Amino acid sequence: MQKKIAIVNDISGFGRCSVTVALPILSAMGICCGIVPTAILSNHTEYPEYSLLDFTPHMEEYLSKWKKLSLEFDGIYTGFLGSEKQIQIILDMMEQFHFPSRIVDPVMGDHGVIYDSYTDEMCEGMRKLVAQATLITPNVTELCILTNHAYHEDIAISEIEDMCKSLASDGPARIVVTGIEKNDTIGNAIYDHGKFEVIYTKKVLPLRPGTGDVFASIMAGSSLHNTNLKDAVQTASDFIRTCLETSREMGIPINDGVCFEEHLRMLTNLFI
Repeated sequence: MQKKIAIVNDISGFGRCSVTVALPILSAMGICCGIVPTAILSNHTEYPEYSLLDFTPHMEEYLSKWKKLSLEFDGIYTGFLGSEKQIQIILDMMEQFHFPSRIVDPVMGDHGVIYDSYTDEMCEGMRKLVAQATLITPNVTELCILTNHAYHEDIAISEIEDMCKSLASDGPARIVVTGIEKNDTIGNAIYDHGKFEVIYTKKVLPLRPGTGDVFASIMAGSSLHNTNLKDAVQTASDFIRTCLETSREMGIPINDGVCFEEHLRMLTNLFI
């Protein structure tokens, strides 16, 4: 049977991020997608101007229709959540729908800085959500926030492993930590039921917005296909590297994100 996933994220009308990345990638992987918007933006926030419609007031009624229709999903994949209320709505949604796979990309900050929208209450709410996940994909900054660990530029791999162990003791048995920079490479740390390793791939400049969404989306799809976690990380890393090289060759503006459309067949060939 075809797998089905509920994507909970914002919809940006332009710029390759959030739902506009997740929907085509997961579809290319042979997965039927349902969408739960958290916000609707004219374009993503890296552009100098944007409009934003907060969808929080409509989410509970929206989800009540899904429940009345007895919709069922093999998994849920959450990205940007804009308020403590939204986090609670998703926690309630997890109880109501009983998703076998629960993938959480805890979009909270980057480069040692927490996003302005995140309050202490939201951080605590995200810790509760992460505890319900079967797989999470934080970057190093988000891992530090989730574990109350002081961030510093030269964070050691042993510290990352210890933080993963701490998080896993309260919930997710599988964790992938993204964005570990080492010279001219980018690494991803893999914690899978107590086993830990880091794999590196060539860094392709310039860095672009949306790479985290591409990575997390492939991880979500791989989770529904029961792919080995290390193989899934390698697939996502290879795909992103290829897409970044194409984006550079085509002269795609940085804010327009990762040019992945030409390479979706890579995922289709692997998963369908």
